[in-house]
Amino acid sequence: MNILDQIIERKKQEVSAAKSEITVQKLQDSEFFHRQKLSLKDSLKSKSGIIAEFKRKSPSKGLINDEADVLEVAKYYENCGASGISVLTDTHFFGGSIQDILNIRNDINVPVLRKDFMVDEYQFYEAKSIGADVVLLIAACLSPLQVKDFTSLAHELGMEVLLEIHTEAELNHFNKDIDLVGINNRNLKDFKVDLQHSVNLKNLLPKDTLSVAESGIYSVEDFRFLKEKGFDGFLMGEYFMRNQNPGKAFEEFVNYL
Repeated sequence: MNILDQIIERKKQEVSAAKSEITVQKLQDSEFFHRQKLSLKDSLKSKSGIIAEFKRKSPSKGLINDEADVLEVAKYYENCGASGISVLTDTHFFGGSIQDILNIRNDINVPVLRKDFMVDEYQFYEAKSIGADVVLLIAACLSPLQVKDFTSLAHELGMEVLLEIHTEAELNHFNKDIDLVGINNRNLKDFKVDLQHSVNLKNLLPKDTLSVAESGIYSVEDFRFLKEKGFDGFLMGEYFMRNQNPGKAFEEFVNYL
């Protein structure tokens, strides 16, 4: 069983437990459930294009940064021109939680992406209840029909969808209602990074598709290469989070662009 399969198996167990603790009705009664979303599609066009991520650890890299404060980092990201903030909410494998988004929602005025492994409708009500503007759908762990149904539900709840793909076969998961397509430079099964592979895959998307390069961007040169190849957005986290002051690292990176 590869790491992605392990994550999905555990995620289904966690969602089942969450359902027994907090009902969908209670989620719908939450403070943020009826707030108007901020559009990541619009924000990518008006700011740096970088979706700056807060991530404490990962299965491939282990511990990245367990001392940074999510609000302090998110505010720094925003003040230095981030188009959006991505927050890992998986606890077991990535060290995050939905509380991380709750801790920043009232203080952040750029779109917030809930980055998690969405496998159940319940998670979309949960994402809306904590104030997420965008949800991630990972093609590698969903069927094309699930992507279509989950996209419809996300839109019904007032959230945008970022579909993540990595292989040519996963292009079949794309549909016209998808808001943005993220192409993961890192293979989720073996965690190898290949920027050119992502460029090749991007060129197979419909011409007007908003595309986001995800993961494995470790330098200004990587960023410029992907931008020159036509990517609209750039999801970056580890590069900044490995610094003692992730916000400062983001500021320095942007100043080089």
